[in-house]
Amino acid sequence: MTLLQWLSPFLYIIPEVQAPEKRVPFRVKLAWTAIVLIVFLVCCQIPLYGIRPSDHADPLYWIRVVLASNRGTLMELGISPIVTSGMVLQLLVGTKQISLNPDDPQERALYNCAQKLLGLLITLGEAILYVFSGMYGDTKTLGLGNCILIILQLFIAGLIVLLLDEVLQKGYGMGSGISLFIATNICENIIWKAFSPTTINLGGGPEFEGAVIALFYLLITRKNKFAALREAFYRKNLPNITNLMATVIVFLVVIYVQGFRVDLPLKHTKSRGISDTRYPIKLFYTSNIPVILQTALVSNLYFFSQLLHRRYSSNFFVRLFGDWRTNQHGQYVPVGGLAYYVSPPRSMAEVLSDPIHSFLYVAFILISCALFSIIWIEISGGSPRDVAHQLEKQGLVIKGFREQSVVTILYRYIPTAAALGGMCIGALAIFADFMGAIGSGTGILLAVSIIFQYFETYSREQKSDSTALSFNTDVGLF
Repeated sequence: MTLLQWLSPFLYIIPEVQAPEKRVPFRVKLAWTAIVLIVFLVCCQIPLYGIRPSDHADPLYWIRVVLASNRGTLMELGISPIVTSGMVLQLLVGTKQISLNPDDPQERALYNCAQKLLGLLITLGEAILYVFSGMYGDTKTLGLGNCILIILQLFIAGLIVLLLDEVLQKGYGMGSGISLFIATNICENIIWKAFSPTTINLGGGPEFEGAVIALFYLLITRKNKFAALREAFYRKNLPNITNLMATVIVFLVVIYVQGFRVDLPLKHTKSRGISDTRYPIKLFYTSNIPVILQTALVSNLYFFSQLLHRRYSSNFFVRLFGDWRTNQHGQYVPVGGLAYYVSPPRSMAEVLSDPIHSFLYVAFILISCALFSIIWIEISGGSPRDVAHQLEKQGLVIKGFREQSVVTILYRYIPTAAALGGMCIGALAIFADFMGAIGSGTGILLAVSIIFQYFETYSREQKSDSTALSFNTDVGLF
């Protein structure tokens, strides 16, 4: 028996969303997408029952936006279990540790079951680790009953996220739950930092957190308008107009670069009457996958480094792994070790004050994104051999070349596009970080690419709906 076949008994235990029996209309997909999003946002605001306020700084402050996580709520774990389980299984399939035939419905169902089962196990493991690491207070103060209750809440919330994602993946909605939750969380963070009416006192009197609100407030209340503008554009430790402008610039640059691609002309080998088509190889061939993988790697490094530092802060090797301190805003930040050198500089001043940190960070991002992009095409079915096999099954070849030359031609383009695209994604993330854009550069990059994908999906759905409507009208005329 294969590894997937051993999971057959779990098919009747793991909750599953049934696929729709017929095509779901576009308006219904929009409604389901909105419902899924509302459920997720509501869960982001429901606090966990039984937790105690902790004086510890947030250990996942750096990555919560990207992981669609909200501290102290049901969405504490965010999409981390789904992403981790998906990447682990893709890696096992890509390295042939698990044999999977995508054309076999039974194997496909077993693979989906394995992904959900692994996701639930990761959810349970992370929930136990969060509780007993003291994130919600001392376990002795919480009591065994409260600890079990918190773990159950996190586990059930993780199951809800899995099912919400499956609702969209099965075709009831648009896109995937992971992409939707990431984009929503990032955009919500940017809008809040721009228009937040919350006041914060950093020692110089109360100030509005939102950059735009602060701009109008300073212009109205200050007599010296030039000084007011200077403070609104360059104030420190809070979002300013320069950060907001940098965010808009990064959005526009990413949208522009999204359109770079090479179209390979294809022709049919058997059906001569069918019009020829093209195979597009985009610069972002692996989309936002390199950034997600790089973020997952850094997030695990941060988490385990902090966990070790809390218990063995005086150990030399632990401090070499990462030395952490709490800054003036109560955020737990790396100040030395490996964790420090893979964390982004927060401003141009930090870039100039510590150029070694900046150089190592840039090198790490560019190299890791390029490597992850190349690795991903091999394990996800996007390699030149996989694409050539798909074209062969469809009876397509590249114009001007024989069938035997298709793989060779694809090897000229796909690995180059993957590596260069991964480096471009990393460079854009670095550019956003150095510009001081609101949120992280990685977060902005993910938000733009996901919104762009949703726009393409929206266009396709509208075209298919209009085609179906025109076909039904023609049938009615006959």
